[in-house]
Amino acid sequence: MYAVVRTGGKQLRVSPGDVVNVEKLSVEPGATVELTDVLMVSTDQGTTVGTPTVQGVAVVCTAVRDGKGKKITIYKYKRRKGFSKKQGHRQPFTTLSVTEIRVG
Repeated sequence: MYAVVRTGGKQLRVSPGDVVNVEKLSVEPGATVELTDVLMVSTDQGTTVGTPTVQGVAVVCTAVRDGKGKKITIYKYKRRKGFSKKQGHRQPFTTLSVTEIRVG
């Protein structure tokens, strides 16, 4: 059994027992999160594709921790102008552990 969910502008394929990193959510570690924006779900009875979402399906997750991703460096430079700018960024994320996919 698996589902495709949309969260933080990205789509993820999740199954029960998976641990995934998603865009930062405003929840405390240990809290239960219910993702209801399910685009597709596959069970033993078959696959259901939503238009655009599947009604009555939710992915139940537990928030494990918050963190920051790997640092990326942005460097801008214009030749012969004396302009250079260096900037760094670390994207915040929330780690979710998928507990179950609730259908029906």
